[in-house]
Amino acid sequence: MTTSQARDRLLAAAVSHALSAGIADLSLRELAAAIGTSHRMLIYHFGSREGLLAAVTKEVEEQQRAALLRPGGTADDARLAWRRLSDPALWPQERLFFELYAHALLGRPGTDGFLDGVVENWTAPIAAALVASGADERAARADARLAVAVARGLLLDLLATKDRAGVDEAYERFIRYASPR
Repeated sequence: MTTSQARDRLLAAAVSHALSAGIADLSLRELAAAIGTSHRMLIYHFGSREGLLAAVTKEVEEQQRAALLRPGGTADDARLAWRRLSDPALWPQERLFFELYAHALLGRPGTDGFLDGVVENWTAPIAAALVASGADERAARADARLAVAVARGLLLDLLATKDRAGVDEAYERFIRYASPR
């Protein structure tokens, strides 16, 4: 097995464990034991606990983008995406995402590269879908950025307040404002 294959296998195991049981509160040794490896192998492949958490979070984000972003999305697609993103089963990973986001903004070790694409990887496909639906490219990029900011802000609100009704109402209002008239 090549180094890349071993890293990919470890990352897949860590992502699977993260999605089923959470990993934010585990030490590197505990996580290694949970996925059947040693903490030294995790350090070798990811550099540190933070590096592993950042890699897991980026992989989960990529999986979410693949599942949620479709060309030509409608308001109903946006509602479905919101239901999936705001599912309580994802809350541990979303808390980890926001924690790592803050660590990366502060320049913490192990978060190098975390901010690369953290906005653009979501806004680019959303803007492309809007352009494909006939929107002006500049307006589509601004609207895509706004959509990502609203979804992330409301997710943070939901995690902090657990006010499902209030947050869902706010998201519904955003959809109505953003929908073509």
